[in-house]
Amino acid sequence: MTSRRPEPASFDAVAVGRRVLESEAQALNLQASALDEAFVRAVDLLHAAKGRVICTGIGKSGHVARKIAATFASTGQPAYFVHASEASHGDLGMIGQDDVILALSKSGEVRELADVLAYAGRFHIPLIALTAAQESALGRAATVVLKLAEAAEATAEVSAPTTSTTLQIALGDALAVALLERRGFTAGDFKTFHPGGKLGALLRTVGDLMHSGAELPLVAGAAPMREALLVMTEKRFGIVGIVDGEGRLAGVITDGDLRRHMEGLLDRTAAEVMTPGPKKTVTRDQLASEALALMSDPPPGVTVLFVVEDRRPVGIVHVHDLLRAGV
Repeated sequence: MTSRRPEPASFDAVAVGRRVLESEAQALNLQASALDEAFVRAVDLLHAAKGRVICTGIGKSGHVARKIAATFASTGQPAYFVHASEASHGDLGMIGQDDVILALSKSGEVRELADVLAYAGRFHIPLIALTAAQESALGRAATVVLKLAEAAEATAEVSAPTTSTTLQIALGDALAVALLERRGFTAGDFKTFHPGGKLGALLRTVGDLMHSGAELPLVAGAAPMREALLVMTEKRFGIVGIVDGEGRLAGVITDGDLRRHMEGLLDRTAAEVMTPGPKKTVTRDQLASEALALMSDPPPGVTVLFVVEDRRPVGIVHVHDLLRAGV
């Protein structure tokens, strides 16, 4: 363990932090400007792949490769991380001839990658290189080279991987996003790969959470209010939907409607008490987050929405359903 040295009198943590971020931001701008036909070819290779994207590297580049593999997998492109060292001890068997290899190394001269490069060449597996050295061993073996921008590491004296790994991560993100947009990947597709957590909750649809069938609180317009009140009480949504002769949602009765028609309430029909044509309804394909936003929008805010298809009620969703799901 090294001894603790005294801090320099002029040390300014905020100034150092800003210098690092500005340095890396400049490098990212350089990288964006440098994108060319090689990036197009890389996306073409990934799009044409029948197998997986095998991301590999060693050290900090290995950590970045693992992150890129996770990003690909979460956006619909099957991907897997293979540690460059472990590849030489049996993990080369994880790489198939239908795969594409994405290899990361700033210098491109990492000896641990030698067996991966040889394997790719032997079985004609496409290889995309993320490296700062196009004429390195990695660059020469690659089908496509995505060259890192010429930018110094963010460290003042110690050349620790900082800016270079930021560029690698950003290029991995650029490849993943370009690929998903080329494939027309949608929010619904994204939800399939993120069923848990806050993100998964936000991408759930109304159809995932709605109540349907016998749970729907519905009565005909000609029904007496005694029947409407019984349905409203049994279904426990605080609302009853009124349907016309063709099964379309003609209106709703809420607690507010009951208070406004308190005098002679039980002598009326549901159609006489209802508020006609609810202004707020949703479809089963809408995101649950959109439904929650609609509930909150004045005037007025509501706690329950009917789900309709061709104006016919097919479901109902309560704000508690959305909150329990983490929306």
